[in-house]
Amino acid sequence: MIVVTGVQIVGRAFTRAIRQEIQASQHAAQARASTSNNRDTKTAASDALTGMSLSEAKQILNLDDIDDPELVKKNYEHLFNINEKAKGGSFYLQSKVYRAHERIEQEMKAVIEEAEKKRRRHNS
Repeated sequence: MIVVTGVQIVGRAFTRAIRQEIQASQHAAQARASTSNNRDTKTAASDALTGMSLSEAKQILNLDDIDDPELVKKNYEHLFNINEKAKGGSFYLQSKVYRAHERIEQEMKAVIEEAEKKRRRHNS
């Protein structure tokens, strides 16, 4: 009798935990959907191409902003080199660092292109 009661209690707690997890995942999915609907198309395309957002890329390369190309390059080279497999690093982490750098380069290129467009419009 005690075992049956214990199993019922654990079963109810497990069911409740699963329901809460499903709700949390649904809320997160809705938040992602609304965020991605509001984002610029180019940014969303870059996110899809590299598989990461700009904020994730900045976090991986330990950057607050991408205004300093030298700092971006310095952090990238340092993290890429210390994660070399030959030095006992992780290919997975090295790949993440590479993709983060790639994502930031795409963003920097887009910013430069936008500035060029504005300059051309202004000069015309």
